[in-house]
Amino acid sequence: MTPLTHNAVLRRTFLSNACLGSIALAALNARSSGESLGETEKRLHHAPRAKRVIYLFQSGAPSQIDLFDPKPALAQRFGEDLPDSIRQGQRLTGMTATQTRFPVAPSRFQFAQHGQSGASLSELLPHTASIADRLCIIRSMHTEAINHDPAITFFQTGSQIAGRPSMGAWTHYGLGAMNDDLPAFVTLISQGSGNPNDQPLYDRLWGSGFLPSRFQGVKFRTGSDPVLFLSNPAGLDEVARRQMLDDLYALNRIQSDATGDPEIATRISQYELAYRMQTSVPELTNLNSEPEHARAMYGPEVSKPGSFAANCLLARRLVERGVRFVQLFHRGWDQHSKLPTQLPGQCRDTDQPSAALVQDLAQRGLLEDTLVVWGGEFGRTVYCQGRLTQTDYGRDHHPRCFALWMAGGGIREGTTHGETDDFNYNITRDPVHVHDLQATILHLLGIDHTRLTYKFQGRHHRLTDVHGKTVTRILG
Repeated sequence: MTPLTHNAVLRRTFLSNACLGSIALAALNARSSGESLGETEKRLHHAPRAKRVIYLFQSGAPSQIDLFDPKPALAQRFGEDLPDSIRQGQRLTGMTATQTRFPVAPSRFQFAQHGQSGASLSELLPHTASIADRLCIIRSMHTEAINHDPAITFFQTGSQIAGRPSMGAWTHYGLGAMNDDLPAFVTLISQGSGNPNDQPLYDRLWGSGFLPSRFQGVKFRTGSDPVLFLSNPAGLDEVARRQMLDDLYALNRIQSDATGDPEIATRISQYELAYRMQTSVPELTNLNSEPEHARAMYGPEVSKPGSFAANCLLARRLVERGVRFVQLFHRGWDQHSKLPTQLPGQCRDTDQPSAALVQDLAQRGLLEDTLVVWGGEFGRTVYCQGRLTQTDYGRDHHPRCFALWMAGGGIREGTTHGETDDFNYNITRDPVHVHDLQATILHLLGIDHTRLTYKFQGRHHRLTDVHGKTVTRILG
């Protein structure tokens, strides 16, 4: 396939010239020809295991040593300096660079094995423990960024430098939409009970970068208007709204014919999508329509608009209705201090809803082709940031090893992948780089990450840049 050029014109023309653009074009034509999306997906690079993704991004970096990667022997090393042979001169953040000591802070939380897989999980994650046999826990993630914004940007876009398309945008670009009445890519944000001053999240994290803007994510908000400006203005009824859009369409077509600007085609399609969403979104976001037993699965905060629990239930409703990529961001995991008191709150926010989402998808027959990912942008250090006491400690950023889990969508269930050293500081087996994770997610969607490209500024770009390999050992 020929990669898409930056000066391509008109929506169907540039789609037909795109790498994977023919797939997106086929998805558009399927709606008029009666061809099923299942038949459209046969044009992928290989048979997909997943049709959709729910990414539960834990912004601020959960502490892997307190949640997923137990090191009980460290209890005997409380307060000892981390050996130089382990730290190996790793660069430090500005928050610990001036420390004269790096005292080992063992986790205060107990671990136990769960399920037939024997997965070791913290006592802070009892609900996640109940689905242990559905999970693939990766303990050997690593990244290049050491501060939050570049690290989150790297996970979302494949680059630490802002301005590249997000993973959800790449997915929409490559696969098209499955529902005419909802966006293909939706983002939801919640604030945790951990660090209230956690890092901000910017709209560019779900943006389209240099891809046409129609591929960017749509952020759903809490309140009566989940999507900004979706409701009709006061005094404008549906008939007048439709007439206004028809007139706008005619004006935009004149301009499009005159200039050949593909962004005008995007504008036309987005106006029409917004009009259809006026009907689809209110029904979608009405969680009270869920039966009580379904709502109860997600925990007591499910009734609180904008909570992680409510967003998890909404994520299930979104993928159930054909949304391709759903990204949840949950802030508050940045425990530089007071970790023993803040981390339990974050886990209460997320543990039951995350497990309920996996169980709910499984009960509805959706987990088999829905990939769920849970994790943050990097890990936390084994050594204490600041003063270490028997009851309190904090942890700095740690990019060299951290953990996340995946479920559904072709992932090998009941597995733990990768190992770290006795100090949970370096990877000793099966490292997984951020680009490897991105390549694996695309692979499960039926995409060869090396072939999903877009030509911009004279170069064919891709989500994984020039790196990444599919982690075949975690595939089912």
